[in-house]
Amino acid sequence: MKTLIEGLPKVELHCHIEGTFEPELMFQLAQRNRVSLPYQDVDSLRKAYAFSQLQDFLDIYYQGMNVLQSEQDFYDLTRAYLQKIHSQNVRHTEIFFDPQGHTSRGVPFGVVVEGIARALDDAENQYGITSKLIMCFLRHLDQSDAFSTLTQAESFRHRIVGVGLDSSERNNPPQKFEQVFAEARNQGYLCVAHAGEEGPPEYIYGALDSLHVNRIDHGNSCLQDPALVQRLVQERIPLTVCPLSNTRLCVVDRMQDHPLKRMLDAGLLVTVNSDDPAYFGGYMNENFHAVTDALELNVQQLGTLASNAIEAAFVDSDRKQTLHKELHDYIAAQRNE
Repeated sequence: MKTLIEGLPKVELHCHIEGTFEPELMFQLAQRNRVSLPYQDVDSLRKAYAFSQLQDFLDIYYQGMNVLQSEQDFYDLTRAYLQKIHSQNVRHTEIFFDPQGHTSRGVPFGVVVEGIARALDDAENQYGITSKLIMCFLRHLDQSDAFSTLTQAESFRHRIVGVGLDSSERNNPPQKFEQVFAEARNQGYLCVAHAGEEGPPEYIYGALDSLHVNRIDHGNSCLQDPALVQRLVQERIPLTVCPLSNTRLCVVDRMQDHPLKRMLDAGLLVTVNSDDPAYFGGYMNENFHAVTDALELNVQQLGTLASNAIEAAFVDSDRKQTLHKELHDYIAAQRNE
């Protein structure tokens, strides 16, 4: 199974590019930009990655953002992530970025997008990795700030496929952003939202009915509501689940308790993703290994998870067909060995 997972063609649908910031690169860019970090060295920073809840992580996450200042910084950050996932056989990735976390520091919107996009273009040319870029609104801020961000994105509409909603879920229901999501849809953006990670099933309903999202990011709490599960199954709403993130942020106590297998058994369109891999202990391979070992997943279930991600991706039918064929051929070859 270890070999099968490492060679498995993969699609990632839930990864925050700022969450791929490995400590070594963070210190390197801090030195380049003469930014002081509140940690003595890489080891002391890694030791701070002991989280008891989402907010513990977000506090460090936003500290790391301060190091990112130039287009080259965003290029280097994205390039490092793409090199990593290339080594793990990721064929397509859909990356979140948090523009408000940068524009609030005086970094122009275009600096962020152009740095990320240039790295995505280079990775497609060099590695064949296709990609989409999704702009997230920070839900702990107000909707007017999100509207301002949507306006700033107009000049870069050709680079951004969708809008999302992330940051502190508690006490920030999806309905808070109903109007800005409606305007984003009017402008042609696809919509996704974090819901049901720390929030209740009602937040998932809110994302579906108020924001009209195409995908739910996380969605763990859906299992608390059988009617919601039935709806998600019937409507084929994808869930972008992040196993290592869930254990590191204490959404689940142990990987053996993770709901992923129950989600599969219920017929949900569930996928495996890394979320913020630099902070949570692993990229795609590590997440697949963790759930496979803890939940005793079989080859068919791994194939379903990989296939679900292709189905849920924001790509055209030709790209999906290509990805499905590669996956099918790979699984068939593994079974014949």
